[in-house]
Amino acid sequence: MKNQEPIIYSVSDLNAMTRQIIEECFPSIWVSGEISNCVRPASGHIYFSLKDERAQIRCAFFRNARRPLKFMPENGQQVMVRGQVSLYEPRGDYQLIANEIELAGEGALQLAFIQLKSKLEKAGLFDAQFKKPLPLLPKQIGVITSSTGAAIRDVLIVLKRRFAGIPIVIYPSLVQGAEASGQIVKALNLANERHECDVLLLVRGGGSLEDLWPFNEEAVAQAIFASQIPIVSGIGHEVDFTIADFVADLRAATPSAAAECVSPNRSDVLTHFAQYQQRLAQITQRLITQARFSLESLQKQLRHPKQLLQQQAQRLDNFEQQLQHLIKFLIEKKSSQLKQDSIRLNTLNPLNTLARGFAIVEKDAAIIRDAAELKKGDLVTTRLSKGSFTALVR
Repeated sequence: MKNQEPIIYSVSDLNAMTRQIIEECFPSIWVSGEISNCVRPASGHIYFSLKDERAQIRCAFFRNARRPLKFMPENGQQVMVRGQVSLYEPRGDYQLIANEIELAGEGALQLAFIQLKSKLEKAGLFDAQFKKPLPLLPKQIGVITSSTGAAIRDVLIVLKRRFAGIPIVIYPSLVQGAEASGQIVKALNLANERHECDVLLLVRGGGSLEDLWPFNEEAVAQAIFASQIPIVSGIGHEVDFTIADFVADLRAATPSAAAECVSPNRSDVLTHFAQYQQRLAQITQRLITQARFSLESLQKQLRHPKQLLQQQAQRLDNFEQQLQHLIKFLIEKKSSQLKQDSIRLNTLNPLNTLARGFAIVEKDAAIIRDAAELKKGDLVTTRLSKGSFTALVR
């Protein structure tokens, strides 16, 4: 028998054939083990080794192909990985291409809760400065919950008992299951778009951590934080805490407690109104008394027009008397001054000087004071105390 030529494979061909065989034999399997050598490069992919006490396998968790994680893989975690066994041809590395990772046991959700809580707390979603105050007397209350669950019945009973006059708007939503978080977000957005309520209740009854998980989703937390309407959470029982409770403006222990937080007690309101009414009556009575005193004071100051006319007439008479006295005084003063001026004038009168034997000599109506002013032949007039005569100068 003639020897056949051996088939010679290239490394690339061998690795390609091996990868094809492995992938055909293991289309999709679950593998449990402990995470080690976990790295998360900037690309968003996750690479790690899955090991037990006797062996290990490389794993690749690609960003575009994987399902959303509820927790962040870390070294030392016991996990279950679902994926496809394959071969990385360039290096010939046997590996598991993961598309789903779950924590082994019941700690998966709890770890996811802790990790998301820490992330949102660092982002400031729990800060007290962002908490909105609740209205004292809501005009309308919105309730986001299942329309058929026990929570809505408890809420309606409490609101009717405490203050039946407040209108209520129900935004129905699933509160359990994979689709619940999306419906809760839509209900929150719808309530804010319509803006017909001034406070919202986000409630559901008790349950396991898995039952309450929609209220631990990041999308729900972000929608609560973005709400312009204050939100009160009442999720589960008193011992239950969810991420929604930390983000909400107020956390109540139960749905019934949440309803009590936003609704005033009718009897308390009536008591307050009675107190306000009493205070208003007292204030009103005090204002009326003050106004009465002011009116009486003004009435005392107010006088009859006849009295005012009499006072004005009396003032006019006084002014007339003062004017008469002033005129009399001025006349007497002027008369006295006139007499004094007359005396002074008579004293200075040249005719009085002539009466004492003096004479006034005039030439051409000019008084002659010096004989040198005259010459022979001048005609002068001499005025005496009684009469005058004309003389010729020789």
